[in-house]
Amino acid sequence: MGLGRKGSGGGRRAAGVGSGPARRVLRVLPGVMIAAGLAFDLLTPPSFTGSPSFSAAPLIAAPLYTLWATALTGVLAVLAVFLLHLHHGTSWTAHGLTEVATMVTVAGLALLINRVVRRSGERLASARGIAEAAQRAVLPKPAERIGGLHVSAWYEAAQADAFIGGDLYAVQETPYGVRLAVGDVRGKGLGAVEAVAVVLGAFREAAETEPTLEAVAQRLERALDREGARREGLDAVEGFTTCVLGEIPPDSGVLRLLNRGHPEPLLLYGDGDLAVLAPTDPALPLGMGDLGVRPGRTEQWAFPAGAVLLLYTDGLTEARDRAGAFYDPAARLRGRVLAGPHALLGALSSDVRRHTGGGTTDDMALLAVGRPGRRAERRRTVPVVRRGDDTA
Repeated sequence: MGLGRKGSGGGRRAAGVGSGPARRVLRVLPGVMIAAGLAFDLLTPPSFTGSPSFSAAPLIAAPLYTLWATALTGVLAVLAVFLLHLHHGTSWTAHGLTEVATMVTVAGLALLINRVVRRSGERLASARGIAEAAQRAVLPKPAERIGGLHVSAWYEAAQADAFIGGDLYAVQETPYGVRLAVGDVRGKGLGAVEAVAVVLGAFREAAETEPTLEAVAQRLERALDREGARREGLDAVEGFTTCVLGEIPPDSGVLRLLNRGHPEPLLLYGDGDLAVLAPTDPALPLGMGDLGVRPGRTEQWAFPAGAVLLLYTDGLTEARDRAGAFYDPAARLRGRVLAGPHALLGALSSDVRRHTGGGTTDDMALLAVGRPGRRAERRRTVPVVRRGDDTA
């Protein structure tokens, strides 16, 4: 997940300067402009002047430098203009005094611009800090070990400078084993974030008390319906939510999944093989229970030692390259051997960026859970339907 930058202080660089070679070029540009103005003025006839270069130097420095560095650039530009007129013997003429006064005015404007830019940067940094705190509260980063399993999570919001959107994940240890959820709320903006908070709050409570995943799903459905009826402007809490609920009982070597209209999880083995965990009994997303369709069944899969379960939202599968081709995580991961959930998500997020040539156009949540032990054998994984309580 991204982290917001801290606010710029007295000796820190201003926000938005950039990094790498481009930043280094920009930071030396004011000095280059002063040197170029001096050279131009000294090497050309008296009718030519380097004043435009001197005026540009403090204005370029204003958004890039600290207040004191901008002031120093302005002083150097004023001093350069005065010394050149002194060299030409025109320092006390109307033309010379006008140019010096102009440079003093430009330097003052540069200081004003510097303060405006820095205050805007501080407000942006404050907003980013608030967004980061909201992310930690709504989508806390899970521990690396939960219930004896290795866990890693990744969240990337598509909107620039956003920290949370409509995707969600949760992992917690319960009396029934480690239970997890990955979901995607329809819609964007504040309404989607509110729906995420509703789903996660209901999941954290239901996962501790409900004996089956079907019952957990029904609790989530009721929470969405209740909140939608309570808030008229929330579009029934954004309409619907796709979700995969999971359960990994302790020391059982099995994995149980209930898929409510969500992209199929992947199970990766230590030898590079993988299985697509497609449900044999597809179900509609949460929030569509009023259609009267059966809410789906829990299916059980083998989860051998060394295997890693990958759950994701459609921000991954809908990521496109420049030719419009969608990202296929099963095809991209098949045959790769990665050392656990953390390495898997790091490689996957980097591969998506290469595929798209930058960021994604949709929020993307990734959750990987690995069962420790020797690498899993290459085998075909077949689901065993676990019949749940129809009235849960």
